[in-house]
Amino acid sequence: MATLKKRLEEKLGRAVNVREDEIRALLFSFAYFFCLLCGYYILRSLREEMGVAGGVRNLPWLFTGTFVVMLAAVPAFGAAVSRFPRRRLVPAVYRFFVANILIFYILFIAIPSGSGRVFLARAFFIWVSVYNLFVVSVFWSFMADIFGNEQGKRLFGFIAAGGTAGALLGPAISAALAVPLGPMNLLPISAVFLELAVQCVRRLSAPPGVAPGEAASGDAGGEGAIGGGILAGAARVFRSPYLMGICLYILFFTTTSTFVYFQQAHIVSGAFDDPAERTRVFASINLVVGLLTLLTQWFVTGRFMARFGVGAAAAFLPAVVAAGFLALAFSPVLAVLIAFQSIRRASNFAISRPAREVLFTVVGREDKYKSKNFIDTVVYRGGDAVSGWAFAGLSTLGLGLPAIAAVSVPLAAIWGGVALLLGKKQEKLAGSG
Repeated sequence: MATLKKRLEEKLGRAVNVREDEIRALLFSFAYFFCLLCGYYILRSLREEMGVAGGVRNLPWLFTGTFVVMLAAVPAFGAAVSRFPRRRLVPAVYRFFVANILIFYILFIAIPSGSGRVFLARAFFIWVSVYNLFVVSVFWSFMADIFGNEQGKRLFGFIAAGGTAGALLGPAISAALAVPLGPMNLLPISAVFLELAVQCVRRLSAPPGVAPGEAASGDAGGEGAIGGGILAGAARVFRSPYLMGICLYILFFTTTSTFVYFQQAHIVSGAFDDPAERTRVFASINLVVGLLTLLTQWFVTGRFMARFGVGAAAAFLPAVVAAGFLALAFSPVLAVLIAFQSIRRASNFAISRPAREVLFTVVGREDKYKSKNFIDTVVYRGGDAVSGWAFAGLSTLGLGLPAIAAVSVPLAAIWGGVALLLGKKQEKLAGSG
């Protein structure tokens, strides 16, 4: 058994460039993200169906509602960060959402149809849109807190692959069980996976081993609360050009993502009438994304960032998005949309998202939790809300899907320039740390 364990460690070390004293933390981080995204992707397929069922024309209102809920949630999270140590904060956030999932399950069973069901579907859409950003933001805050900059470049790609593996299983569960069990009976399954993520967090209370000369940021066991005001994260963002640059990167990301999402809603709603079939299609898209992403994260991401830098990795997605919108401008059909969405999201998860998270390894703990959460939630959903109304406004002006896709191409080009500048600043901060 010891020999087998040693061989597995050696193979993992060759594939990921992980040190022996980091392996335990790496594997639990992998499992943590696996459980987190598996549970979320079960919910995601349901959310997409709820958005279509609530009416495509209502999507801008749903995005605006999500932003309003975010504005209320961020101060509450800031208060919790100020008061509780990491080892208590992270499990408490996840168990709060477990309770939410079970409450929605009960309500969907109690309200099977009618106008109440429509409003419940819209509330669920907004809730999942808040949920996914919060749980993933907390995950990456935790990772940036226990891993240092050099470790992040080497290991975040593999850790992200845990999420991708979960993103494969989640849609597979949804696609297999949505029709025979009924979509609502997927909710308790999602809650179980979220609780499994909590169990992984409990085994990551201490930071991974670090080489001499590089200390993981944060306290050894996450025993101390960060302190500070509940709105300190937002205030610190507006005082930091570096954090404002990350905000700008996120705004370009959300704008282009929302434009793709709205086009997806229009194209898919025109192609299918049956809710279960739409759920299956959305789950299948998620499955394709996971397959395209997994091997890239496992073998390529860490080496790509080490070789070309964080800026180039962050700029990879804008280049893909520019090409995808160009293709959609010429041919706004389901096949092109699925190909674009699959490649875009795989590029984000495999290359650009891990690079974006490495950007936070060079800032202080308060920025890692409070400022990062503000950026990942309020800025992100604010961008969603504004770009959602922008899409509606462009449609009102008479621009069709091809024209809106064409308008998005120069936005993606500017976004790529922002990514390269952020990469240069991150390297400078890492060198001076």
